[in-house]
Amino acid sequence: MEAIEGYYDAVPRGSARVEDFGPLSLFVSEGVDWPYYARPAPGHQGPAATAGDVDRVRARQRELGLPEAFEWVAEHDPLLRAAVEEAGLTVHEHPLLVLGPQDDPGNASGPDGVSVRVLAADDPALAEALAVPHLAFGEPGTGVGSAGPAELAVRAAALRADGAAARLAGRITAGRTVLAAAFGDGTVLCAGQHNPVGGITEVVGVGTLPSARRRGLALAVTSALVAHARAGGARTVFLSAADEEVARIYRRAGFRPFATALIAEPAAEPDAGAH
Repeated sequence: MEAIEGYYDAVPRGSARVEDFGPLSLFVSEGVDWPYYARPAPGHQGPAATAGDVDRVRARQRELGLPEAFEWVAEHDPLLRAAVEEAGLTVHEHPLLVLGPQDDPGNASGPDGVSVRVLAADDPALAEALAVPHLAFGEPGTGVGSAGPAELAVRAAALRADGAAARLAGRITAGRTVLAAAFGDGTVLCAGQHNPVGGITEVVGVGTLPSARRRGLALAVTSALVAHARAGGARTVFLSAADEEVARIYRRAGFRPFATALIAEPAAEPDAGAH
C-alpha cells in the first residue's frame, strides 16, 4: 500500500507543479494533455482533511480552470471520503487490482490474425494507438459499439495536429511511458500504456476500438504491457478498473483485488431536456 501511495505521488511530479494545502496536495499540469487532481499529501502528520480544506482546493481549481477532482485510495485515507462528501462532491469507486512479484500473469496473445507489439516513439501508428482509447472511453462499457476505423482516422489526425502524438513520443523517448497496441489488418484495434517509476508501474488507458470489442484484445494488450514491465524490472504492476465487469477481465490476466480507488468530483449537471 505504501509503495503504491508513493507511486501515486511521484508520477504527476514529472509533469506538474504541486501546491500545498496542508493535508491535501494539488497537482497542476505543465506540458501534458490532461489535467491532474488533488490527493492526500504524503507524510502529513496533522489533522485529517476537512470539508473546509476540500473547499479551499476546489476554489483554487476553479481559479485555474481545472476540474474539481480528487483521487485517493480508500483503505489508505479512509477519513477523506466524509470530508469530500460533506463538501458536496460525488465519490465514485473503482476496483484497484495488483499483480505482485509472485503472481502469474499468464500469456494472452489475442485472437488469430491479431498481432500485439510495443511501439517506439517513431512508430507511424503512434497517433492511432493514442486515439483508440479516446474512442473507447467515449463509448463506455464492454459491448460492441459503433466507432470504427473511420472515426479512428479522424481522431488520430486531430491528435497529430494538436501535438498530442508528439508529446506522447517525447514521454516514450524519456522512458516515462510505454505504449502497446493490438493490430488487425493494419488497423490499431486496442491500445494501452504503463508508466514505470522505479520498481512499480501502473497500467492505464487500455481501450478497445468499440467496433472491435469482445475479442480478448484488452487482455492481450495488458499481457504485453505486463511482460514489458517485468522485463524492465517492475516488481509490482497495478491498475484501476472502471467497474467490476471490467475488473473481471483483468483478473483473467492474473491481477487480484487489492483496494478501492476513489474519485470525487461534482455531481453531473442534470440534462436540461430530461423529464
